Amino acid sequence: MPLHPVLFVSHGAPDLLLHPGRTGALWAELGQTLPRPRAILAVSAHWGSSRPVVSATPKPETLHDFSGFPAALYQLRHEAPGAPDLAPRVQDLLSSAGLPIDIDHRRGLDHGAWVPLQLLYPAADIPVTQLSLQPAAGPEWHLRLGEALAPLRQEGVLILASGAITHNFGWLSWSADAPPYGPAREFSDWVAARITAGERHALLDYRRLAPHGSSAHPTEEHLHPLFVALGAGKNQTPRRYTPEFIYGGLAMDVYLWDTAHDEANQQVS
Repeated sequence: MPLHPVLFVSHGAPDLLLHPGRTGALWAELGQTLPRPRAILAVSAHWGSSRPVVSATPKPETLHDFSGFPAALYQLRHEAPGAPDLAPRVQDLLSSAGLPIDIDHRRGLDHGAWVPLQLLYPAADIPVTQLSLQPAAGPEWHLRLGEALAPLRQEGVLILASGAITHNFGWLSWSADAPPYGPAREFSDWVAARITAGERHALLDYRRLAPHGSSAHPTEEHLHPLFVALGAGKNQTPRRYTPEFIYGGLAMDVYLWDTAHDEANQQVS
């Protein structure tokens, strides 16, 4: 079986579903053109725990884990079935790599998972579960998590890592037509250049080496999913998509690790 893709998305604000823009159009296109997975393992910035936890919920609830948005957003649901059979496989893979892991039988889908899934797979007919991140751990830990998960790619599982290339609320302008904020563009382009060059050591030390490194992520949890994707992608060079900047400071970069995808899509602006 060919390797299934690994997909990293910058999920932006929850109201992206109400104003999909170029990012939503890109997600929808990817959902239509990528190989259909038998299951999805979502790794979201919005589920953190002291040690890894994988959900084995048969019917995951749609968690509206945000406040202050239009009422219509709270009516949306992504009612995909759970993937409880995937949980023990994830547990085996992490345990074999020497990483601790627990199983949760009740956890639903947070907005870092269901917002992109709603546009990627609107029929909500692909089983999905989540794996938590460890906010107190660093990039190297999450790279190890991704490396341990890599065998899932041979089993028809889409690894969906959902976070943000930039995540500093102080960089945002709440105008819908705000131009890209300079430091956000500089940081996202630096990350892209390091990924393309295979410079993992520089990426792991991004807070010191990248322009605006610590400012781009005052806390690190939104960049941790990228390191999970890098680990699962092994030695492949991903394709970068740059659909837009939302609210000026949110770079909505998407990275795709997929040997079968058309080379012409190396970068979509």
